[in-house]
Amino acid sequence: MNNLHAAVAGTGFIGPVHVEALRRAGVTVEGILGSSEAKSLAAAKALGIPTGYASFEEILEDPQIDVVHLATPNRVHFDQAKAVLAAGKHVMCEKPLAMNSTESAELVRIAAESGRAAGVNYNIRYYPLAIEARERVQSGSLGEVFAVQGGYVQDWLLKQTDYNWRVLAEEGGDLRAVADIGTHWMDLVLHITGLKPVSVFADLRTVYEERLRPTGEVQTFTDGGDVERVAVKITTEDFGTILIRCESGARLTLFVSQVTAGRKNCLRYELSGSEGALAWNSETPNELWLGHRDRANESLIRDPGLLSPAAAAFSSYPGGHNEGFPDTFKQLYRDFYGYIAKGDFSAKPGFPTFADGHREILLCEAILASHKSGQWTEIQR
Repeated sequence: MNNLHAAVAGTGFIGPVHVEALRRAGVTVEGILGSSEAKSLAAAKALGIPTGYASFEEILEDPQIDVVHLATPNRVHFDQAKAVLAAGKHVMCEKPLAMNSTESAELVRIAAESGRAAGVNYNIRYYPLAIEARERVQSGSLGEVFAVQGGYVQDWLLKQTDYNWRVLAEEGGDLRAVADIGTHWMDLVLHITGLKPVSVFADLRTVYEERLRPTGEVQTFTDGGDVERVAVKITTEDFGTILIRCESGARLTLFVSQVTAGRKNCLRYELSGSEGALAWNSETPNELWLGHRDRANESLIRDPGLLSPAAAAFSSYPGGHNEGFPDTFKQLYRDFYGYIAKGDFSAKPGFPTFADGHREILLCEAILASHKSGQWTEIQR
């Protein structure tokens, strides 16, 4: 992978996370782009990257760049991903893939015709114990999956003075908490179980119909401090509960919130099967709880020597040496860039693809429609 070169578009919270993970995966980062040339240059200097681009077009025209990472606001994902593929480069896009399913469906088509790798950054799949959970479900050791319940909760938007571009529908889409973090939970659970969702029932709430926006710029996960503010109308949801029916008859229950005090970044699920259960929490990511009816429950600690071959392959350190959030990005990029290096783009990829990103947008559209109608809503195919 050392002969592949990447550029990252986005200098906010997640852009530098991509940069660090790419380097750890053995990929050379040649350039970075911010929302202005000054921000590009500042980020390039701070991160030790050779080039701070003046425009997105400069990335597309740079012959050194093989892969472009999009860590930009949601509203530009469609145009940027389309342009990257048209330029003959591979693309890794942050979620959501696009602002609506019309856009995401077109990106799926374009990606399929491009002969390039196109991934969506559902990094949580790459916790080793998430891979272990999938292997156990797919092997049949848990029997038939009846239900999955859990949530993804944070507190970074708990106060009325908390503000970020994501709270604006025109920037991030009509859904916020669901699209921003709920999609991670849905992607992970559906990936682990292989369940196919068919309908949803959603009840969402906007706690603050006005938020107090700082007149200056605020970094994600910070409150901006004691600065001048203006009131801004908010229509996106702060929390919600979602029920999902699956083709098999299984049920999923998701609580998503960005206003739960003390929960900084907590994704949890508990899976109930006919032969056993398992549960996992992202705030203790190196432990997998295994539930049994007729013998003692177990706690599996992440240790490559104890995991399935599939999970061990994405576990870089021995047992007792904890792996966490930054490692998931590294492992995703190892998978993505390894696929590119093999050069067979007709092969089925292991990483989350644009088709997975499209599925999540179809889910989100059904969730929003259900919330507005107060009824069960079928997921479009």
